[in-house]
Amino acid sequence: MNRAARTRIPLRKRLLVRLLIASVLIAVCSVAATAWLAVTTTTRALREEQGQALADDMDILAKLSGYAATHPDWTGVRATLRDLSARTGRRIALTTADRTPLADSAPRGTALPPIAAATVDPLRTDTYSEPGAQLSGTDPRVVGPYRLTPQERVKLDAVAGERQRCFSRYGIDTAVTHTPSGRPVVSAADGGTSFGYLSDECGDGRYDRPMPTEEKALTALRTEAAGCLTRAGLDPDMPLLFGAGLPGTSDRYPTLALEFVKAAGGAQDGKSALRSAQTCLEAARHVQLDPYVAPPAELFLGVGDSGAAPRWVMSPANKARIVGAAGLVLAVTVAVTAVVASRLVRPLRALTEAAQQPPDRHARVPVTTRDETGILAEAFNDLAERRERLEAQRKALVSDVAHELRSPLTNIRGWLEVTRDGLVEPDTELLGALHEEALVLQRVIDDLRDLAAADAGTLRLHREPVPADELLAQVAAAHRVAADTAGVRLRTGTDGAPWFDADPVRLRQMLGNLVTNAVRHTPPGGTVALTARADGERVVVEVADTGTGIAAEDLPHVFERFWRAEKSRSRRTGGSGLGLPIVRQLTVVHGGTAEATSTPGAGSVFTLRLPAAQPPGDG
Repeated sequence: MNRAARTRIPLRKRLLVRLLIASVLIAVCSVAATAWLAVTTTTRALREEQGQALADDMDILAKLSGYAATHPDWTGVRATLRDLSARTGRRIALTTADRTPLADSAPRGTALPPIAAATVDPLRTDTYSEPGAQLSGTDPRVVGPYRLTPQERVKLDAVAGERQRCFSRYGIDTAVTHTPSGRPVVSAADGGTSFGYLSDECGDGRYDRPMPTEEKALTALRTEAAGCLTRAGLDPDMPLLFGAGLPGTSDRYPTLALEFVKAAGGAQDGKSALRSAQTCLEAARHVQLDPYVAPPAELFLGVGDSGAAPRWVMSPANKARIVGAAGLVLAVTVAVTAVVASRLVRPLRALTEAAQQPPDRHARVPVTTRDETGILAEAFNDLAERRERLEAQRKALVSDVAHELRSPLTNIRGWLEVTRDGLVEPDTELLGALHEEALVLQRVIDDLRDLAAADAGTLRLHREPVPADELLAQVAAAHRVAADTAGVRLRTGTDGAPWFDADPVRLRQMLGNLVTNAVRHTPPGGTVALTARADGERVVVEVADTGTGIAAEDLPHVFERFWRAEKSRSRRTGGSGLGLPIVRQLTVVHGGTAEATSTPGAGSVFTLRLPAAQPPGDG
């Protein structure tokens, strides 16, 4: 079965399709659970949103009321309105009573909601949550003519400091805060302002005494309220007690007003007089403060902002059914996932067990599926086969190395032993033979060292531009004597003047191995030709001979280590079997390729393709 056939997997058996099916099932289960969660959380979210919207509405009204309390008109309210709109995400618009626009966070021309959410009037408010606002109907931040001067604030802060230090001597921790008018208030750590008898011990009368600015405002208030008090049967010239009309102290007003009424001599019933006095003072204060606040404005919030609560709530019975269905779906989901996962994991477990086997067993994995896992199993089996072949090659390499080293060492040892025993004289011929065996041993060791360095990537190259014609001439000259001795004609030729980008020493080694191999396998009268030609960014070198050639079944193995076409191990018919592997490794290190073609009985051609270089001076 070829690789293309093995990768054709039926659609229903593909791992991706099976995972998609499992994902769909899990998604269906998730939808059921999500539906229940969505219904319950939506109900809760709607209620929370309603509360948040109400809180935002109150905050918007408080901020705009505070602006109106501290500004005589709405001229600069646009920046405040834009900030509130950006923070709350609401559309905010202010208009006059006849809906003349004052400021709007929406683009110009956007229609207003049909009904105003509230009226912003700091002198007539019953919704603002600041202490005293709902009691007096006036925003406490409206201070108008009662705002203290900086010098007065410094004096009162000094008095408050003395009062605070006095309380501290009695072990009471206090803090100083300021009303909108700038008057300091000494309060206990728990927020209270009443200290019982200590208020007299730590007071000298200066703390509650009106400042000149306040005296002036109170006098104006008394003048404004005189007519109303006269009509109510109260003495308008009676001294007005401090605090009864000061903004920021409205929480003290009823008690002080009652004392004021009692001081009038009981002209009316106490409760009725209290109400009359309060009405007169509030009316006078509104008139007094009116020039200091912005005129009333209509507040519009959003479009269709009804704030209605959701009309549906999930019943307990429905919740029980949803919980039961979700539990059943969850159980089915777990079961399906377990079945699919076990089927997907089973082949992987087999692969794991096979991979954990000892290397010498070369375990195989049964291919039970035709999906991606089956292809992985086949690839694992192919890998095991390649590992088995590599193990066989490793064993053969050890055997070949041992054989190559044993022969010269045996010869050297044998001749040395007979010479030591005096059986042979150590003449020149014997020493020459021993030297020749030592050279053979050295060549094998050098070849193995070069191959090991090339395999490890530690073989160092010294690249430089090398002219092809000179290199071929050098190689031919080095092997001319051997070729003439074998009766082989050695010739060279170049097409043009190509240059190599290579290490000249390693390049001569490669071509020398090829020439040596060609001369060895070429009969007397034959020819070995070295040629070179340029081919784009490569230089093609060919070593062709007219020798016996290589059989087609042997041709793929010519670059394997210790391989010989002759099966005998005789050195008379072949070398060590490392020359061609060295040629291939050195070619690869240079970034080139090596290949061989042959026709039995006609000869062989070994082709090297190496990087080309620009001749010096042409750059």
